Amino acid sequence: MKLEDLFNSPRPSAKPVRTRFRAYKLGKAGSLCSYFAGDHFTLIEAMDSDISRHSLIQELKICGKEHIDTLHITSWDNDHCEANALEWILDTLKPARIEAPGYLSDSQSAKTCNDLIAQYKAEHSHTANVIAVTPRHIASLTTAIPLGAAATLGYTNILYHPQKIYSKPNNNSTVKFFRTGAFNVLSTGDIEHHDIGTHLRKCKTLCRELDILILPHHGSAADLMTKELLEDLRPSLAVCTSNTANQYEHPDPAIRKLLNDLGIPLMTTKRGDVVIESRDSHVSKYKAFDLLSDGQTAQNELMFTARKFKLMSMNGDTIRDRLNHQNTGPRRQ
Repeated sequence: MKLEDLFNSPRPSAKPVRTRFRAYKLGKAGSLCSYFAGDHFTLIEAMDSDISRHSLIQELKICGKEHIDTLHITSWDNDHCEANALEWILDTLKPARIEAPGYLSDSQSAKTCNDLIAQYKAEHSHTANVIAVTPRHIASLTTAIPLGAAATLGYTNILYHPQKIYSKPNNNSTVKFFRTGAFNVLSTGDIEHHDIGTHLRKCKTLCRELDILILPHHGSAADLMTKELLEDLRPSLAVCTSNTANQYEHPDPAIRKLLNDLGIPLMTTKRGDVVIESRDSHVSKYKAFDLLSDGQTAQNELMFTARKFKLMSMNGDTIRDRLNHQNTGPRRQ
């Protein structure tokens, strides 16, 4: 579909999609989140603890789910994919799709996790789809504009990285833009390299639609976390998956200051889960809660309007101008 054909198609409009995001308190090092849009439940990372398991089961019930649709793992590091946690997730939550890191790791933990996934795929060959998110896989995905302008403005997930394999494993983390719901979330794994940040700044869909940013590498002061990156991405809210006893004091004080200087609110999983849910008609408004350790009391509540809804509310000429600047590098799934 050509860009001029897109402009001649019916004007895009936002659609109602019940959406929830949750970042779970683990009580230990690691990251665990979920993104629910419509009827699709994605678990981000393969981690588990007594604290998070209770919250995850509760979240599945809230979403009316018994099993998860997708297990998305950004990194083989054992604070993103832990063998015991992965085994419980596969046995109990039975994902229909697994998106695994697309790089090789020599760690015993990674080898064990790969074996568990291979065994799961063999035992569920007719129902489970396993994808290794490699640079080749990302390059194989289409960059063409989907039929219908509304699909272009959102509701299609986008994979941004890995574009290539780096020598440092952190920089091979999968970067995925979850945008099938009323609000959009960027999952970043442990990326650190400045060049990855430069690439993300060129991705126009990301820059015009990002709502929630999961801070890279648990809020560390990574090279890519610059003022320029955040000014271009303009997230409405930053979320940090870090526990209270984190030895690196994540989120790093420099990152806290940078976010504060730019007026970007921050919520963390240090004291409890971060819960974000679409409100009212599930079209434009969403509310974020920063929960205390009891899992019920909110220490902070913020209301936002989804950025893609704001774009869809503009007149045709403005939308045409925004879309005329095409993306560099994203791949739609």
